[in-house]
Amino acid sequence: MQPQQSGRGTPGLPTPPSGWPIGSYPTYAQAQKAVDYLSDNSFPVQNVTIVGVDLMQVERVTGRLTWGRVILQGIAGGAMLGLFIGMLASFVVTPAQTALLMGVAGGIVFGVVSSAIPYAMMRGQRDFASTMQLVAGRYDVLCDPTTAERGRDMLAQLSL
Repeated sequence: MQPQQSGRGTPGLPTPPSGWPIGSYPTYAQAQKAVDYLSDNSFPVQNVTIVGVDLMQVERVTGRLTWGRVILQGIAGGAMLGLFIGMLASFVVTPAQTALLMGVAGGIVFGVVSSAIPYAMMRGQRDFASTMQLVAGRYDVLCDPTTAERGRDMLAQLSL
């Protein structure tokens, strides 16, 4: 969805959203469903914006890190990279199996070294793996003031 132009600022740069709130939802999926409902009912959705409010950075811990896990992840990632490089090299080098084996072996060494060094430098300060997400506390649907009342009435009929 393209950001609405508010007539101020430099074109192409992010601008704060404008419009009147016509709905508020606890999840993005519900806000998306509301806009889809408006679209299905011939509402001019080009005047609608979904805005995440109360943003939070959430770190979800996925497991404990140990030397064994770090080494295995290094082997797996390195082997995939090495396989790719070996496949590229097999177009030039004969026999192709040699290029593949050398690529995988080199990739494994690179993967183990490149995962072990940062883990060793942490010195036990962060012995867990995690993923980061940016989530919102709620999602507001904003609309151009000229059609906001109609949009609000339409969303009042929608049961999520």
